[in-house]
Amino acid sequence: MDCVDPVLGAGDLAADRLEQANINPHTGLATDYLNHFNEVMMLLEMLPAMPDCAEDVLEWAPLDYEGHFENSSFKDKQLAIQAYHAAPAHLREHLERHVADINKLVCGIQDRLRQSPEAGLVAAEIADTATNEIKPLISSAGAIIHGHIEPEATQHEGEGAQAEIDAMFA
Repeated sequence: MDCVDPVLGAGDLAADRLEQANINPHTGLATDYLNHFNEVMMLLEMLPAMPDCAEDVLEWAPLDYEGHFENSSFKDKQLAIQAYHAAPAHLREHLERHVADINKLVCGIQDRLRQSPEAGLVAAEIADTATNEIKPLISSAGAIIHGHIEPEATQHEGEGAQAEIDAMFA
């Protein structure tokens, strides 16, 4: 018996099924993953007004795409994981690089909170970092999920990556 890798647009990963599950049928990626980062982002922005949110920020832990869906109440979580594996590799890799940057920034903020005697002392600085550094990365991750990648991001990945992107939207 031959095992065939799932293909976006076919079988279980048919475009209409992916759309119904709020998974981008062109990329195989779901914006629901960003909820994991939006939650901590909201806490970071509230920190100046509510320093007691620091405990919740400290409880946040990085989750990869699969881990997020495995632990979520997303109705079609197995479909989301299957579509992720069928997504173009360059899109997954680009998303993962953004996620690594977000995780690094949030973990750095968590370290600062642990080292600060009082969350209120660093709250404004942390909220500023969140707004000016983390929020744009989350937005860029959303663009990747929707198949929009900055041209400079594909230059180092080779011409094949750009051709694959162009083919997706042809």
